[in-house]
Amino acid sequence: MSFENLRPDNILSSVEKALGLSLTSLMSSFPSYINRVYELCTVDGSRLVAKFYRPGRWSREAIIDEHNFIADCSDAEIPVVAPLCLENGGTLGEHEGIYLAVFPKRSGRQIEICNDTDWGRLGSLIARMHLAGDKRKAAARITIDPALSTKNDIEYLCTNVIPSRFIQQYRDIGNYLIDISAPLFENVDTIRIHGDCHRGNIMDRLEEGYLLIDFDDMAMGQPVQDMWLLLPDRVDACKRETELFVQGYERFRSFDRSSIRCVEPLRAMRMIYFLSWCSRQANDYQFRTNFPEWGSESFWQKEISDLREQIGEIENTSSR
Repeated sequence: MSFENLRPDNILSSVEKALGLSLTSLMSSFPSYINRVYELCTVDGSRLVAKFYRPGRWSREAIIDEHNFIADCSDAEIPVVAPLCLENGGTLGEHEGIYLAVFPKRSGRQIEICNDTDWGRLGSLIARMHLAGDKRKAAARITIDPALSTKNDIEYLCTNVIPSRFIQQYRDIGNYLIDISAPLFENVDTIRIHGDCHRGNIMDRLEEGYLLIDFDDMAMGQPVQDMWLLLPDRVDACKRETELFVQGYERFRSFDRSSIRCVEPLRAMRMIYFLSWCSRQANDYQFRTNFPEWGSESFWQKEISDLREQIGEIENTSSR
C-alpha cells in the first residue's frame, strides 16, 4: 500500500484488521501534511480517528515513545487522547510497511485565552504534563538543543535541500546561531515535552476543561519550549502573560525562570526545524498546493533574511 495513494478501501480494511472491529463506510480526512489522519465510525456509532504515520519520519521506537508519554499523562489524569489498544496487544499497528494508530474522537474548540485565570490554568496544565514527562526518558526522540537537533537540521538542509548558491550563507548563519545559543542550554533541565504546544494543539471542551492533543512532535527538551509557543508575542512584549503562566505552572512544578533566556534561540531553532520538516514532504501534492513558493530563489533569500533578523533579536535580548 503506497502512502501517497491511500484509498478508502485499504484505509478501512487496515483499521478493521488492527482493531478487530467492523466499520461503516463513513470516512473524512483531516488537514494533516505529514501524516494521513481520518475520522472513521464503527457500526455501533463510535467515532474514531485513525492516524497513518508517514514512512521514514519516525521509527517504531520513536512512535512508541509518543504513545508512552500519552499513556503516562493519562495515568496521571492529565486530559489527553490516548491511542486504543489493538488486536496485537499494543497501540501501534502496521499494514504493508505503514505504521498506524487509532484514537477515540474527542471534539472541542480551539482555546481562547481571555483573562488572567486562563493563563494560570494553562500554566498548571503544562506543569502537570511535565510531571508526567519527567518520569522517564524518550531515547528514540530528538533532543531540542542547538548543538544537537539544530546542528542536524542545518546539515540535512545544506546537504539535501538548499540550492548550492545559498548553502554557504545558510551554513554560516546557522553555525553562528549554534555558537551564540549553545551556552544558554548548558545545565538546563531536559525532560519529555510536547514540543509543539501551540494554541491549535489545546482544545477547550467547555465543562470538561482543556484537552492536550497531537503529541507527534514530542521530544526531549526544556520545559520553556512548551510555554513560548502559547505567548501572543515576544517575551519582552508580554511579561504579564509570562508571569501568570509561570505562577500557574509553579502550583505543581518548579519553573526555571532563567530558561526564559532561551526563548528567542528556540524561535530561531524552530524556523530551521520547520524548513527541515517541510522538505520531507515537499513532493506531496497537498504540500505543493499550500506552499507554491517552496524552494524558489526568492524563498531562500527570505528565509536567510528572516533568520538573520531573528539572530539580531537574540543578540539584542542578550545585551539587555
